[in-house]
Amino acid sequence: MVTLKDTYPLYLANKAEQPNTDLEVTDKFTGQVAFRCAQADAKTIDAGIAAAVEAAEPMARMAAYERQAVLQYCVDRFKERFDELAYTLCVEAGKPIKDSEGEVGRLIDTFRIAAEESVRMTGEVQPLDISPRAKGYQGMWKRVPIGPCSFISPFNFPLNLAAHKIAPALAVGCPFVMKPASRTPLGAIIIGEVLAETDLPKGAFSILPAHRDGADLFTEDDRLKLLSFTGSPDVGWALKAKAGKKKVVLELGGNAACIVDRDADLDDALERVIFGAFYQSGQSCIGVQRIIIHADVYDRFRDMLVAKTKTLVSGDPKDRDTFIGPMIDVKEASRLDNWIQEATAKGATLLCGGKRDGAMLDATLVENCPRDTKLYREEAFGPVAILSKFSDFADALDEVNDSKFGLQAGIFTRDLFQSLDAWDRLDVGGVVINDVPSYRVDNMPYGGVKDSGLGREGVRFAMEDMTEIRNLVIRRRS
Repeated sequence: MVTLKDTYPLYLANKAEQPNTDLEVTDKFTGQVAFRCAQADAKTIDAGIAAAVEAAEPMARMAAYERQAVLQYCVDRFKERFDELAYTLCVEAGKPIKDSEGEVGRLIDTFRIAAEESVRMTGEVQPLDISPRAKGYQGMWKRVPIGPCSFISPFNFPLNLAAHKIAPALAVGCPFVMKPASRTPLGAIIIGEVLAETDLPKGAFSILPAHRDGADLFTEDDRLKLLSFTGSPDVGWALKAKAGKKKVVLELGGNAACIVDRDADLDDALERVIFGAFYQSGQSCIGVQRIIIHADVYDRFRDMLVAKTKTLVSGDPKDRDTFIGPMIDVKEASRLDNWIQEATAKGATLLCGGKRDGAMLDATLVENCPRDTKLYREEAFGPVAILSKFSDFADALDEVNDSKFGLQAGIFTRDLFQSLDAWDRLDVGGVVINDVPSYRVDNMPYGGVKDSGLGREGVRFAMEDMTEIRNLVIRRRS
């Protein structure tokens, strides 16, 4: 049986420190305090940034095999601590245990991919003699670490979304300071615990839980060369405005749509759409929020969705039968409950669900949702999905694009040409054919357009953002 300690430290310049136990973290199902964590103040954050600056040169000098060894060590230790990491997620995030185990697997995948990519930072030899004036000149370029980085990670994937920042930084040789979400800090703290067992240069990493209003240094400090933020759009764009000259990568919200065409395998689509809409209680930026179904199969697929949704087990996320656990807190559950009530008051039809008990909200399906409601326009970020019908595939694509967000979209179709049309026309960061937009593999480019973000994650693509191109020109005398 895994048990949590009463208190956990922060990590400053590779070392555990326990200056206080000010940050209370609750068990999201019971609402009781599960443990207390050290909280960083402005002085501690400043010290972490200063240490990262000092570590920039020794980190850049690390050989590729040395960076790879650190990452591989993490892979091995995460495997050894698999059950502990999964249970931690289950408690601090309220994530059903099966989803928690899946996220630990993705943490391991992400570090493994980074270990492989750490020895593949290649450049290019480039001929420069494109005209007579450049005869005898030869060019080449390589990638070098950008320098100290700042990472801010969200509550919904406390392990894997932290990993998507930390692992690429280690792969290229960038020191970093990280602010994990204050509601779910322990996943990142355990990653820090493992990193502290390695021989990384002093100052290579600091993991510093802090409340949002006390963490301006993570964004505004000019010593930092890159800010990578994952979280809500309002916060992300506000941070970008304050970030100054540093490079900014934003992974923000979504309002993901999934088209089910008339030729789709409905039994197959059913399992995937239910998963996409309701896994980890819908708290995913690429969770299925809008389900757009061809009129020829609409009634049948709607009835299939309702019947399946009613079978989903809600309750304690530590129970292996649980599919729907609590939302992150009562405030968020109440917000979404109010959005559902607003939609039904304006004419939407509640097909199933719609009941709330504290932070628990039933898996909910709604149809005929007016497009001027929050439930349609905004990011629900909870266990609710909206059904609508279409007759013309082009109109369905337009409906997907009718959103200020643009992360990913899913298309269930057997028509190759419609798949390619969707890839061409959808204003999103990724199109997934015959699966839900919630699908992500950790080596693929991932990110959005419009209000959904700026830049791409996925290990190799994050590594590119964390490096700069340094050119070399050689003149050969005749």
